[in-house]
Amino acid sequence: MKKPKVVVMGSFVVDLTARAPHLPVAGETVKGSSFKLGPGGKGSNQGVAAQRAGAEVTMVTKVGKDTFGELAINNFKSEEMDTTYIFQDEEKETGTALIMVDEVTSENKILVTLGACNHITEENIEMARTHIESADIFLTQLETNIEAIEKAIDIAHKSGTLVVLNPAPVQPISDELLAKVDIITPNEIEAEILTGIKVDTEESRQQVAKYFMDRGIGTVVITLGKNGVYAKNSTTEVYVPSLKVEAVDTTGAGDAFNGGFVTALAEGKDLKEAVCFGNVVGALSVTKMGTAPSMPFRNEIDTYMENILCK
Repeated sequence: MKKPKVVVMGSFVVDLTARAPHLPVAGETVKGSSFKLGPGGKGSNQGVAAQRAGAEVTMVTKVGKDTFGELAINNFKSEEMDTTYIFQDEEKETGTALIMVDEVTSENKILVTLGACNHITEENIEMARTHIESADIFLTQLETNIEAIEKAIDIAHKSGTLVVLNPAPVQPISDELLAKVDIITPNEIEAEILTGIKVDTEESRQQVAKYFMDRGIGTVVITLGKNGVYAKNSTTEVYVPSLKVEAVDTTGAGDAFNGGFVTALAEGKDLKEAVCFGNVVGALSVTKMGTAPSMPFRNEIDTYMENILCK
């Protein structure tokens, strides 16, 4: 089967991850048990997840001309992703994420400094126009500068490329921008902040879906953490429970879901099948340490899919 083309625009940051018996409170110093440095950022994580899941991914992001920038480019090349539109900033540094993980509960705290990927210019986006217009799906988040996001979504929307927005980190989104989005994929906290509706019942999930659909979005997918995934469009309503796995590190699980979900959609799977596929990718990712390095490969996903019921 020919690989579907997915363009992912978003952040790249270097993850600096420390694990400890518990997370420090203000003013407390805790002895960590391990430390790892590796590629991260919501855009990068989702791009790697989609590539490993079976898509042909073109990444659009910006890094600094520094050691971490070289790490980014080398990482994307090692994943066999198209690096044509990995731009380098002459002045801004490559982004970083300081991540603390509780090794008992797998909970985490993250501080992100975006650096260069928060300065993607409209000229940069114009250079990637042809790839965006010819893609099966355009996937982006809210972790880069909003001007670049608006420009890229506008190009995708006008060309008929399916636009998927993962609204994270959550921030206000104009109705004008939402009207150009085909699918939105918030988690329950993001959904509540954007709509003012607490997502804790079946009825509230339907109300959130209606809120977004009233603003022109065709499909709403809400990830609910340990409570699974809810999705709705004009013809289908889907609820998929979470999968029981042994969680080692939950960092990047949402990114894994999004990468897997868009890959399945781009392959022609229906909404239920795509949600199930993304759910498996997310579940498998938490069984390994790290963010991008924990994203599962297609053979792992297919093997797991054979053992679950998703109808």
